[in-house]
Amino acid sequence: MRSSLYVLALATVLTGVPVFAQQTDVTTVPTAASVVVLGEYVGQYRSAEEPEVVSAVNVEGGTLTVEGERSARVQLKAEGKDQFAGVDSPLRLSFVRGADGKVSAVKVGGGRRSGSGETVLARFSDAGGKLNHFREYTRADVMMPMRDGVKLHAVIVRPAGSESSGEPLPFLMQRTPYGTAGSSSIAVNASKPELAASGYIFVFADIRGRYESEGQFVMNRAIVAHTAKNDVDETTDTRDTIDWLLKNVSNNSGKVGVLGVSYPGFLAMMAGIDAHPAVKAISPQAPMTNIWLGDDFFHNGAFRETYGFDYVQQLEGQKTDVRVDTQDDTFDFFLRNVNFAGAAKSAGMTELPTAKVFLAHPEYTKFWQDMAVEKHLTKVEVPTLEVGGWWDQEDMWGTQAEYAALEPHDTKHEVFMVLGPWNHGGWAGTSRHLGVLDFGAATGDEYRKTIEAPFFEKYLKGKSGFELKDTASFRTGVNEWERYDAWPPVAGFKTAKVYLTESQGLSFAAPVGGGVAASYVADPANPVPYRNRPIQATYGNGSKWRTWLVEDQRFVSGRKDLANFSTPVLDHNVTVTGDVMADLFAATTGSDADWVVKLIDVYPDDAPAPMAGYQLMVVDEIFRGRYVNSFEQPAALKPGQVTEFKWSLHGADHTFLKGHKIMVEVQSSWFPLYDRNPQTFVPNIMIAPAEAYKAETQTIYGSAKYPSHLEFEVAQ
Repeated sequence: MRSSLYVLALATVLTGVPVFAQQTDVTTVPTAASVVVLGEYVGQYRSAEEPEVVSAVNVEGGTLTVEGERSARVQLKAEGKDQFAGVDSPLRLSFVRGADGKVSAVKVGGGRRSGSGETVLARFSDAGGKLNHFREYTRADVMMPMRDGVKLHAVIVRPAGSESSGEPLPFLMQRTPYGTAGSSSIAVNASKPELAASGYIFVFADIRGRYESEGQFVMNRAIVAHTAKNDVDETTDTRDTIDWLLKNVSNNSGKVGVLGVSYPGFLAMMAGIDAHPAVKAISPQAPMTNIWLGDDFFHNGAFRETYGFDYVQQLEGQKTDVRVDTQDDTFDFFLRNVNFAGAAKSAGMTELPTAKVFLAHPEYTKFWQDMAVEKHLTKVEVPTLEVGGWWDQEDMWGTQAEYAALEPHDTKHEVFMVLGPWNHGGWAGTSRHLGVLDFGAATGDEYRKTIEAPFFEKYLKGKSGFELKDTASFRTGVNEWERYDAWPPVAGFKTAKVYLTESQGLSFAAPVGGGVAASYVADPANPVPYRNRPIQATYGNGSKWRTWLVEDQRFVSGRKDLANFSTPVLDHNVTVTGDVMADLFAATTGSDADWVVKLIDVYPDDAPAPMAGYQLMVVDEIFRGRYVNSFEQPAALKPGQVTEFKWSLHGADHTFLKGHKIMVEVQSSWFPLYDRNPQTFVPNIMIAPAEAYKAETQTIYGSAKYPSHLEFEVAQ
């Protein structure tokens, strides 16, 4: 693992914008190779791929330095002609000269010590500049007693000197299961530059049983009734933490904001339930909300096998979160081990608490229902900013589900939502890209500077500047931010249906007559992979997990065990906004089946590289057939009987451009992210025997009687 200094310095490649120029210096430094004229290197550098990201090279006190808006200033030492290394850092810079002998670019990283690849940054200004506006913060570790006597660990990072002077500052807190060791002045300034520059008392707290906190860790601990004095959950630990902070941290304003992404997003929402009076604003971002219905572990009853397998070991196999890695193609590993029980036994994880629950409770039992957050959102207690990404590979469901639960109770207009072109937590970075997609601007920076920072400034400091009325949505396809008075928006949109028709067509006109739209044989022995193989462990070295939702679907679209339905080439733009519903009329020769539906934007063959012919998933989701009547009581499907399966593919705000095609792809496996459906009904797929897995024929209907279709809102 790279040192934090190296990561932060190299982060100039990912996080920065130009600010001011600075006078160059002609200081010379003797080296074994030559005399280095430092002023030759001063300037601003950026990559063509990320032009918002700028690194500035300056001379300060006879020393060369490099910095970025979100990366700490690093001193450099000469090691040879045009070669520099970071002082107390493995960062290495190799300057490149043009035909005229002048410095024209710099290669960052790739040194013999760092073992990293190189990133080439072109010089676009001969003047350096002060890009870095890091504010000095101090760090303190504390142990805070909870109501049951357990002590929880936290790190307090606050502006230097604010303990006893200046205006009292509000708290901005993140509670986490992922550790707080990296919480520091540099980390706060680099990860939260806008908020750090304003000044907050940042609190990073280890939850129960994790890292330096005492007590027992419970995955997504359910909210309890609090009938006894020592009944605890994440809401009580949040309130007890805030009580301690208010009493023991000097010069605080008495106001608290809470934010977090993913599991910390779930914990941020806990601060808004039975909220402490000091909590004035929360921002649950990609929050784990209902981990059976649509977040981490199950989607509509289908078990997310690889993710559950890896994540449970990461969080419950030790008190820290060492990530699972393997040299195997996980496709082969899970196929070889037949079912989750076999895979868990192979990994020696069958006694881990959540693994035991997977094996015992594959359906939506009281255990999973008690953990669901949305049922507790019956009133708006504090201003809430929900944040999510269209291509979030882990927690897309929770953002929209929490907003939907809170919005009917939002009498004071204090619930807001942002939906952007990001993967899980992607709004934290400075990039205009996700995989091969280019959005034309650093959308994360735009969000943080115009929405997130002003949101907390308004509710924690009483400042103006937060102007979002309800929802900010980044419309992909045309790459434009939209503002809506509600989600899904109503004004300017109308309901539309696109039908799956015979000959595998896709039409906005309802079928007249008709019959079978498509059929295919789904064989569990040869399941459809969810991303290109080899499929690495979720967070393993080289894993492409974080961007798999934007992978080109041509890698599977030619298979015979799925069906594609496509419109002709569009002669006008079609904008799809709001919730996309799949309504599938289908039958199987088996007694159980999975249905995966993808809404895909097919680019023209003459589109600029790398998008020529690209098949981009816009929304997608799985449904496990046994749950068609009840998530609590699974039942066998009747072989050959046409059944209606209706479920949400989640929200979208996407324009299919003129010249593109709209495609719908239907398949019956998405392996190994989702475990294989045996296609023979068994009480518990987690322990299904090998002989239960059988190839079956899946039939999709597209007739007036059985009109399989997708339903959504389109711009008028």
